[in-house]
Amino acid sequence: MTSDEGSEFETRNSKLETDLKWMRHALTLAARAAEEGEVPVGAVLVKDDQIVGEGWNRPIAGCDPTAHAEIAALRQAATRLGNYRLLDTTLYVTLEPCVMCAGAIIHARVARVVFGARDPKTGAAGSVFDTLLSDRHNHRIICESGLLLEPCGAILRGFFAARRKAQRSGVEVDASLDEDSVDEGQGC
Repeated sequence: MTSDEGSEFETRNSKLETDLKWMRHALTLAARAAEEGEVPVGAVLVKDDQIVGEGWNRPIAGCDPTAHAEIAALRQAATRLGNYRLLDTTLYVTLEPCVMCAGAIIHARVARVVFGARDPKTGAAGSVFDTLLSDRHNHRIICESGLLLEPCGAILRGFFAARRKAQRSGVEVDASLDEDSVDEGQGC
């Protein structure tokens, strides 16, 4: 191995370690959503290895259909940075963004999106729609999927299994939350 190859390996390894650190943080935010009875999705927006925004799903608690984890993280970051353009940032999210979130990510000029599980019902990074990947936008986003795929999918599967059990026990649950919204398929 040449010194250039060694440096490249170290850079890739360092990037992976950084990605894992922030996706684990997104998973803790997803767990917070689950504790609140929301679909367990967490998101963290990072710039220069620092959190600039974070969020978890809260549409039920907030009576707000736009209160997705990604939107919360983008709003917090824009406020913190004093700019709606979130240049040179990476968004880590446990589930593939939907069309609404993908549009916001594009308009915010996020540089990179890393997500765990695919969403075969509403995913907008290749599963159903290609919103994040479209070359029609004047802003291109680097999109990577499958990071911590198993724990990202497991928290969602566990949440929906608990909901099914509650439904069988006669406990009223929000029927619009559907377990089929998770897939552990291929990457971007």
